[in-house]
Amino acid sequence: MAQPIAPGSTVCGMARLADRTIVVTGAASGLGRAMSVAFAAEGARVVVGDVQSEPLHVGGVPTERLIAEAGGVARFVEADVTRAGDIDRLIEAALELGEGRLDVMVNNAMVAGPYSKGLLETSEADWDVIFDVGLRGTFLGCRRAVRQMLTQEPRGDVRGRVINMASEHGLVGAPGHVAYSAMKGAVVNLTRQVAVDFAEHGIVCNAIAPGKILTPREGTADPELEEESYVRSRTPWPRFGAPEDVAALAVFLASDDCRFMTGANVLIDGGFMAY
Repeated sequence: MAQPIAPGSTVCGMARLADRTIVVTGAASGLGRAMSVAFAAEGARVVVGDVQSEPLHVGGVPTERLIAEAGGVARFVEADVTRAGDIDRLIEAALELGEGRLDVMVNNAMVAGPYSKGLLETSEADWDVIFDVGLRGTFLGCRRAVRQMLTQEPRGDVRGRVINMASEHGLVGAPGHVAYSAMKGAVVNLTRQVAVDFAEHGIVCNAIAPGKILTPREGTADPELEEESYVRSRTPWPRFGAPEDVAALAVFLASDDCRFMTGANVLIDGGFMAY
């Protein structure tokens, strides 16, 4: 479980995301939860978007309560990212929290699990579920966020930032995961397209491509563990990743420390893609 961190406990005592408002989809659990907690610890106001507020792993309190207990500011909004109206509600909540401003949109929501299979085993329904949440949801999030950011005055060079969640498996063929790999590859190029089209307007768009990140699940085995020996054999770093590793990168991409960097797909994979 992502651990609460005292807000403002950052480098040189400066909260890197102070006075910033951030939306995170799929934020009740896993990487979305870890990123939300890290953003709040750096001073951001966070809109926690998900289809439910309860985390998927055992014993966890809702993300927004975890943030509040650590002294941060967060609001939960029930949202299905495949629905444009729900994305609108996320942005509206951010504008209320942020006094009319959305600084960062993190398109993190996705599904895989039992829907992610090899080509011959993948049904049309499997394909549609993965693409609806992972790609359609990212597209809707990018579109709505950019529309809002274009109306905002820039802070320095930047009107707003979009962070999309890709994967190392969007760059290579992941054995037995045809729809997931295809979807993540599309997210990578969507990220590049948004970056290219809106750079002149001061909008930054980057993607994070995690490798094997161990996230707790409630009462079920992680299907990816069946391939653990394969992933382990290709990961030079002596451990798999933790959600907090990805959260630290997300904080950098959301902050003013990230300069002259847009359209990037940033690997955080323990060297998997270097092997």
